[in-house]
Amino acid sequence: MVGSKPLTFFVSVAVFMMGAIALIAPSGYSIGAGLLLLASPVLLLQPLSITLTRQDKWIIAVLFAYCAVVGGLGGMEAGAPGFDRPSRFLLAIPVLLLILHYPPLLSWLWGGLALGAIGAGSWALWQNLVLNVERADGFVHVIQFGNLSMLMGVFSLAGLGWALGRRGRALWFALLLAGACLGMLGSLLSGSRGGWIGLPFIAFVLYRSYGRGFSLKTRAVAVGLILAIAAIMYVTPQTGVQERIQAGINDVTQYVGGGDRDTSLGLRFQMWRGAGLLIAKHPVLGWGDTGYVQAMQALGESGQINPAAAGFDHAHNDFIDATAKRGVVGLTILLALYLVPMRLFASGLSHENYRVRSIAVAGTLLPVAYIDFGLSQTFMAHNSGAMFYAFWLAVWWGAYSAYRRQSAAVAASFTH
Repeated sequence: MVGSKPLTFFVSVAVFMMGAIALIAPSGYSIGAGLLLLASPVLLLQPLSITLTRQDKWIIAVLFAYCAVVGGLGGMEAGAPGFDRPSRFLLAIPVLLLILHYPPLLSWLWGGLALGAIGAGSWALWQNLVLNVERADGFVHVIQFGNLSMLMGVFSLAGLGWALGRRGRALWFALLLAGACLGMLGSLLSGSRGGWIGLPFIAFVLYRSYGRGFSLKTRAVAVGLILAIAAIMYVTPQTGVQERIQAGINDVTQYVGGGDRDTSLGLRFQMWRGAGLLIAKHPVLGWGDTGYVQAMQALGESGQINPAAAGFDHAHNDFIDATAKRGVVGLTILLALYLVPMRLFASGLSHENYRVRSIAVAGTLLPVAYIDFGLSQTFMAHNSGAMFYAFWLAVWWGAYSAYRRQSAAVAASFTH
């Protein structure tokens, strides 16, 4: 394993904090990432001992390209503020290189994620049952909180493969399953319905990776726990889950039937319709952020879309928003940001080493979940969305590449 003990320990603590306090402290998702970024200049003080693989370079390339395209186009329009959020993807590159050289101890990584998911779900319960908050939101936007809580729960499920070969396996299984259940619970209590749509695809990735690795009893217990929690939350009126699902059905019914279009989903449909009209006029480079807002307001004033829908500065869909504001260029780079890592991580979903496989599962689930989140929310328009994706991609890929090298080296040693 590459790296010194003090730096490996520091990286492990920082990665632990990325998970453990992500949603239970103000800007908690930034603290661990910030520590990793502050530590990354240590690489300038020593000769790099790792040769980057072609796959490493692809990940670095998509991070850089997203920053260059989105930040470049935004910077030309709005100056430095337009480069602010995309810069997170550039800053994630030195963190990726740091993780490659000093990969975190996996017990710290998985432990932090499980505790963070448990904390998010517990905080949501407190807000819902004690503070009487209708939709739990932690310290971020309610949709961001719900989806990121679910993501951390999903990451906890990915960690079950790593726990297979651990001492105290039962305790690690219990911790990770608790993280999975409470992470999902945080999503349910937030009422963020968009994130629930992608659960079948997430389940497919997990089954594809672990379907044969766990006993039927273990799989049944894991699925049963999650379904039981979902059922309990649905039938318990105080959670508001049943009400949110029914409201979504009513929104679609009214919109299709020509009724009230000022509902949550109705306004989204109007935003997407307006954005589609704009895309048809400027398909290559789009309208830019300011131009988009002005053009949507004009559509509202002319009656082509509901004026209420014209008041939003984004399209409530990452893919439509990217195309409307930055044209097919913006859409292409967003798809690359998701599909390139997904393809590269997917090659490890059947890796014989379960430590490596578990990281590949989590890395694959990151873009899968974000594609889902982006269908009903402009997720990357929020700092939490950009930070989570950029820096967790750096951590997952750095750890995956480092531990895969270690696994290959160990296997080679047995063949000589």
